[in-house]
Amino acid sequence: MAAHLHPVGPGDELAAHARALRGEARPLTGDASDHDALLERIGDARIVLLGEASHGTHEFYRERCRITQRLIAERGFSAVAVEGDWPDAYRVNRWVRGAGPDRDADEALQGFRRFPTWMWRNADVLDFAGWLREHNDRLASDSHRAGFYGLDLYSLYASIDAVIAYLEAVDPPAAAHARERYACFTPYGAEGQAYGRAVTLGVSEPCRREAVAQLLDLRRSAADYLRHDGFAAEDELLFAEENAQTITDAEEYYRSMFGDPAGSWNLRDRHMADTLDQLMAHLDRHVGRARIVVWAHNSHVGDARASEMGARGELNLGQLARERHGRDAVLVGFTTHEGSVTAAADWGGAALRRRVRPALPGSVEALLHATGMPAFTLIPEPGGAAERVLGEPRLERAIGVIYRPETERQSHYFAARAAERFDALIHLDATRAVEPLERTAGWLGGEPPETYPTAL
Repeated sequence: MAAHLHPVGPGDELAAHARALRGEARPLTGDASDHDALLERIGDARIVLLGEASHGTHEFYRERCRITQRLIAERGFSAVAVEGDWPDAYRVNRWVRGAGPDRDADEALQGFRRFPTWMWRNADVLDFAGWLREHNDRLASDSHRAGFYGLDLYSLYASIDAVIAYLEAVDPPAAAHARERYACFTPYGAEGQAYGRAVTLGVSEPCRREAVAQLLDLRRSAADYLRHDGFAAEDELLFAEENAQTITDAEEYYRSMFGDPAGSWNLRDRHMADTLDQLMAHLDRHVGRARIVVWAHNSHVGDARASEMGARGELNLGQLARERHGRDAVLVGFTTHEGSVTAAADWGGAALRRRVRPALPGSVEALLHATGMPAFTLIPEPGGAAERVLGEPRLERAIGVIYRPETERQSHYFAARAAERFDALIHLDATRAVEPLERTAGWLGGEPPETYPTAL
């Protein structure tokens, strides 16, 4: 796809495209009606996937929160499912439903201790969790309270602890048996990557048989564990079963990540799609027709088939949602031109507040910047200007938890057709870094300007 990038430059073509997009753009001004057009586009869809172009931009989190609040309060959405680990998010779920020992939102978010902590332990998520608790407290029925769930699979060891803790409460002998099975993972210091590396190098035998056996045992005993009727009991069983499923999928993921990057990516996104479907089926039994908001990176939300990802043999959550749910899934992407971002320089590194360079020429971000509008929504309609202009392959930027501006073209851009990847696109031209709840000296100090020491 990269060989056929649309040659958008500084001349007349860029200006013409920008004018065409301006004619269809809905400005975002901060008032209550900002996302009316998007909610109209969502209609009766059951799954709304809200993306982000980085894991550390305040405005992406803010607008996702605003949209989600309206979907829950006005459209009856049942849950938020995030690109986070299942056991950590479930701790938040307990608190927003008025259960669990945590005293406030900050304490409920303390489960998110794995790198990158700022992804969910930040000021915007803290405020949203507080809003969700207040919303739920006004509802009489527990089953109609909106939940907060995780879709990811990195939590191998946290999920092991969660399964054992659940079984200790409902079936102590089964808990002892589970502890024996999961002891296979013990030698690796609670590091999934260490386990995967040891198995890949032939140093250790895989633990897959033990993980699968425990999952099957838990499912076979499900009816016995539901002796206490009610939504809360079923929700706790779902928590345990999904943790057991996460262990089996994480075991395979960590083994595959060293020799098959595309395969490990696909396994991860299939896990997220399967978890989403299991969550929807669970909620359907209690609220009738469940509706779920998903928060994840554009790389997971935007249909992989309309980008270089598809050419590499990779699929993603957005693609699977469309394939499985058709028009019941709406995919919303987010973009920015420049500003700052919370990100690390290397995996496992400290949270830094880094300057985001202006978007590269030839990118969709540079095209949206050329409209001259500070914030707006585009909803491509069949035959419209947005569908035509954004249907051409262009560069698209993706900043994850690591940002390396010195190699930005190679590290953070890929070719994509935005109008096919997303059903709607929200552009926020100038953005700032999300605020971590633990603000280190490195984050507070920020990053020197690119022209340091002259700062010209």
